[in-house]
Amino acid sequence: MNFLMHAWLAGDAPADRVGGLIGDFVKGPLPGNLAPDLAAGVALHRRIDSFAETHPAFRASRARVSAERRRVAGIMVDLFYDHFMAIHWSRFHAAPLSAYVAGLYRLLADEPCLPERFREFLPRMCEEDWLSGYRSVERIAGALDRMAEHRLRRPNRLAGAGAELSAQYRGFESDFLVFAPAAARYAAAYRAARSG
Repeated sequence: MNFLMHAWLAGDAPADRVGGLIGDFVKGPLPGNLAPDLAAGVALHRRIDSFAETHPAFRASRARVSAERRRVAGIMVDLFYDHFMAIHWSRFHAAPLSAYVAGLYRLLADEPCLPERFREFLPRMCEEDWLSGYRSVERIAGALDRMAEHRLRRPNRLAGAGAELSAQYRGFESDFLVFAPAAARYAAAYRAARSG
């Protein structure tokens, strides 16, 4: 789950950031049982996901994934892009990554309406500082291995998928550096149209 990327693309509004972080855990039509501002943040998350699926750089990254893992390529690329967001953070945000992430953890801890599945692993996410840890290729590989074992219900090929990041590191990085500014422009335009 590309938490860091979605939080950054959500902009400055706290509800949009929370919605960006919980978006993969909210199923069905909106607003559902969410407050309207959180539902708007989840809707933004969904729009960004749709944008990513059609963007040439994101599609190029998916195509870099081996044929045996193609069905989980989107999940892999999401996490790979969080790695590159963490590595290149100073290009995209003025605040240090550690300060930004600490603010996200506080925001989540204060939110009473988190989906149950998200709330269950939030303490571990904060204690182990997953979001800052995304700077490490090894942490990305470990996250993919955990997802393979615990998060996905069907048999999958995510175990060992971190090796593919290392094998084509520069290619994934160049795709990310094209995608991130385009996604930021798209998200900003969507937020402006929504509020205007």
